Amino acid sequence: MKTTSTPCQINPAAESIAIGPLTIDFLITRENSGGSIAAFELTVPGKQRLMAPAHSHDHYEETIYGVSGVVTFTVDGTPFDIGPGQTLCIPRGAIHRFDNFGDEAARALCVVTPAEIGPEYFRDIHEVMVASAGGPPDKAKLAAVMLRHGLTPSAPPGAAG
Repeated sequence: MKTTSTPCQINPAAESIAIGPLTIDFLITRENSGGSIAAFELTVPGKQRLMAPAHSHDHYEETIYGVSGVVTFTVDGTPFDIGPGQTLCIPRGAIHRFDNFGDEAARALCVVTPAEIGPEYFRDIHEVMVASAGGPPDKAKLAAVMLRHGLTPSAPPGAAG
């Protein structure tokens, strides 16, 4: 009979991080799962566009499960409206972003496998947003944080690259 080294508990991470109008509620981190999974709930208010650039990640998949409202994930140029009970798996290397074009807030469960991203990334992004004092965030600082945490920012359409 095998015993686990980490005791089971409900919502072991239990950390909420606000980034501008977005809220990220971490449920499980790599420390809670032996590195196999990270899970967080994302809340996006109505009529909210993502301020960070579209991006990709080469080291993990991200699966989105709609909880309430509708959040639109654009993956490699194709929009996918994710509503309650719907699931979308974003493969490694796919360029993606999300927006809420509806009037009501949207909530989605985001599952990252393996757990290559955690609350540290969102805390660092939060710091960049706070430093912008309500203005547009410093794009170079956002990109630096993204790269440090394994996300590759995508060049805007029409940009030289």
